[in-house]
Amino acid sequence: MDPKFIRNFSIVAHIDHGKSTLADQLLLKTGTITQREFREQILDDLDVERERGITVKARAVAIHHTYQGHDYELNLVDTPGHVDFHYEVSRSLAACEGALLLVDAFQGVQAQTVANAYAAIDANLVIIPCINKIDLPLVRTEEVLEEMHTVLGIQRKDVLMVSGKSGIGIDDVFEALIERIPPPAGDAAAPLKALIFDSKYDNYRGVVTYIRVRDGRLAAGMKILFMSGRSTHEVLEVGQFRPDMKKCDELGPGQVGYIVAGIKDLGSVRVGDTVTLASRPADSPLPGYKAPQQMVFCGMYPIEATDFEKLREELQKMSLNDASFSFVPETSDALGFGFRCGFLGMLHMEIIQQRLEKEAEIDLIQTAPNVTYELLMNDDATVRVDNPQEVPTTGGIKEFREPIVRVNFIVPAESIGTVMQLCEDRRGTYKTTEYLGMKRAQLAYELPLAEVIYDMHDRLKSITRGYGTMDYEVIGFRGADLVKVDILVKGERVDALATIMHRDQAERRGRGLCKRLKEEISKHQFEIPIQAAIGSRIIARETISALRKNVTAKCYGGDITRKRKLWAKQREGKKRLKQFGQVEIPQKAFLSVLEVGDD
Repeated sequence: MDPKFIRNFSIVAHIDHGKSTLADQLLLKTGTITQREFREQILDDLDVERERGITVKARAVAIHHTYQGHDYELNLVDTPGHVDFHYEVSRSLAACEGALLLVDAFQGVQAQTVANAYAAIDANLVIIPCINKIDLPLVRTEEVLEEMHTVLGIQRKDVLMVSGKSGIGIDDVFEALIERIPPPAGDAAAPLKALIFDSKYDNYRGVVTYIRVRDGRLAAGMKILFMSGRSTHEVLEVGQFRPDMKKCDELGPGQVGYIVAGIKDLGSVRVGDTVTLASRPADSPLPGYKAPQQMVFCGMYPIEATDFEKLREELQKMSLNDASFSFVPETSDALGFGFRCGFLGMLHMEIIQQRLEKEAEIDLIQTAPNVTYELLMNDDATVRVDNPQEVPTTGGIKEFREPIVRVNFIVPAESIGTVMQLCEDRRGTYKTTEYLGMKRAQLAYELPLAEVIYDMHDRLKSITRGYGTMDYEVIGFRGADLVKVDILVKGERVDALATIMHRDQAERRGRGLCKRLKEEISKHQFEIPIQAAIGSRIIARETISALRKNVTAKCYGGDITRKRKLWAKQREGKKRLKQFGQVEIPQKAFLSVLEVGDD
């Protein structure tokens, strides 16, 4: 197809501002799907997406639309809105020339609206601003237009008024897409250059690779080369998403589609790699993507040891489908063999865990998540640590550094004081306040990432009655007075319960953790001490008393010596149990580490 009739665009917005609903409406208007096929959020095809009502994976679809007598191909990439999936958004933007920026007609400009708008500007995309949900009974259109102008510098005349649900203004959207977004640049005669922006594993066809062609042409039967992996494969099928996979003859410059090449080795395909022809390779690869920086890590262990290899296979498929997820094998004295997994945030971690348990049907024990730390050693070497067990217990550490994030809050004006107090309690450093109008303000703080990821979002929603939003980005590492707190159960360190925290909070949180564990670990036939320790110094202790069995119940009346013998025998048995008995720690106990933040 002639590139001048192709437009590549994505839809970006804050969570719940109607991206997927608008995408459905665009598909319906162009006949890509029929009214009979139409269902809400057709592009959100993962079970977890439909359950939670959010987009997790970016999805591509080719739409054909006739405008002024010409047939145009519009390649749409629907993107997630949650801060944890910002990497998915950045990958999608690299495959486009324009972006529809949606803003809710009532909620107005939110934290992720700002972050995604700036990401699109940085990628040199043409932005088409839209106010969505204008058919709601309660809207603030004038105020929202003012906010868009104040925060993002968007002119009123450029803003489209639409409703993804009822289809108002959809024709204006199509006109703006064709008139405002430039056609993709590319040379059909040049050597093939195609960017891999996603991939997934199919049990019958192997790895399905999602590509955006920059130069050249690609058809079935060609032999291709992955430039960074240096592996060659024969293309069995090329096609486009409409919205299901549909085979086509070839893909040319500017087109978005998929290739099937019978690839069984999951390590061969890397998101951001460049595909070229083996017989006529390109001189240099495309820029690709900045590698994602995982900041939250946790251990995942199969409850059944026999599921270890199955878990490894499923994690490989997950990492192929999600380039921002990583894993390495590890062992734990308490939990056996498992994997240390890296995520972009807590929601990302929950989604992966849910998909493993529901789609792969693997029962998991998950350890408490923690962030990455930097250790400056006495010999001036810098060591990255994503597992508290790796922190040396002896000396040798000159400085302990923690990741710092810049957090932007958009909150109602009357909540500014409570949000500032929340940040102060979490060792935040105040930066700026900007008013977006009479009733809303944007606050900027620098906070330790460890204080943000666990429950900051929930607390913010609670204190602002649901109106506050936040977005954060990692800005670097900073020295802090941090310590490793170990948990001892029956005198033995449980490596999977070790945490890193600020020294000022260690005693309070250590006490809270011991209390939580006392509630979660069931009673045994012997007494169980639970202790929190920094190095060799015990800072907190709780004791689970032994189960009491009435061994003298069968003795009625008679000599007391009979009862004494039974009690002595019971004491001996408990002594032996205490020596050799094992304490079983339930899954809930490993996650109780998270719940002591505000105890």
